[in-house]
Amino acid sequence: MKTGKGEITLKGRNFITLKDYTPEEITYLLDLAAKLKKDKKKGRAGHSLKGKNIALIFEKPSTRTRCSFTVGCIDEGGHPEYLGENDIQLGHKEDIKDTARVLGRMFDGIEFRGFKQSTVEALAKYAGVPVWNGLTDEYHPTQILADLMTMREHFGKLKGLHFVYIGDGRNNMANSLMIGMSKTGVHFTILAPKELWPEDSLVKLCEGYAKKTGASVSISDKTEDVKGADVIYTDVWASMGEEGKAKEREKLLSPYQVNAELMKATGKKSTIFMHCLPAVKGKEVTEEVFESKASVVFDEAENRMHTIRAIMVATLGEQK
Repeated sequence: MKTGKGEITLKGRNFITLKDYTPEEITYLLDLAAKLKKDKKKGRAGHSLKGKNIALIFEKPSTRTRCSFTVGCIDEGGHPEYLGENDIQLGHKEDIKDTARVLGRMFDGIEFRGFKQSTVEALAKYAGVPVWNGLTDEYHPTQILADLMTMREHFGKLKGLHFVYIGDGRNNMANSLMIGMSKTGVHFTILAPKELWPEDSLVKLCEGYAKKTGASVSISDKTEDVKGADVIYTDVWASMGEEGKAKEREKLLSPYQVNAELMKATGKKSTIFMHCLPAVKGKEVTEEVFESKASVVFDEAENRMHTIRAIMVATLGEQK
């Protein structure tokens, strides 16, 4: 696919974190996802993964990620093989690097969704085929592509928008959103109690991205800083694997609930509400906001499929 800066080719690349992708490459993936979505709506099948076998490794269960990789792969003529935590010996009876080398000889691409970022990085290092991060404790890059696609569909642009993430400011979603927004020219704010602020090193890195794209990155513990937001985004207060911290997080984050009052405080009637799902309604977001006209959460959920399909097509598919 050609862009204003010439031909972009991602064939053979891994998709581990958006740190590894330039703004132009991110835009390329969004453009490809938009094309694939349009083709799907018109009933046009793809063939770029014909004869390809895809391993889907899941340490953590998922609805959207699993279904998106499965449907996206089949839509392009490929075969997805689900491998749950009890199906292979990943890091238990067999070294991760050994599993990676075995799977790399049997499959054409590997998706991993689990706990440690080091696991997906080891798979990428040793498999010899494209590896895609479906989620780790540190990053969730496929979700961010879907979020960016949804925002672009709704507003017709990304650059210059004001995005506020409210809640646990140091989880994988906050980390990944900060990277994705700063790389695409979106002004990004985290609203969270100081105990849950992101690491300074990542903030400084993203400030560097933002400087190049004309965006900004800010961290605050004041909910009144939602003023001017085009997007309000939240996530569960206790991430998968942190269920034991639920009561502690609820005490810290109750003042940061997304409710009608908070949405009104943006001062904009056009503000949209986003959530990566699943949501715990009544906790991080009220039922009223979740079901309101401002909510685009199911557009996001659908766009997981289109953007994940685009990732597979761009990094593995045979494009004509």
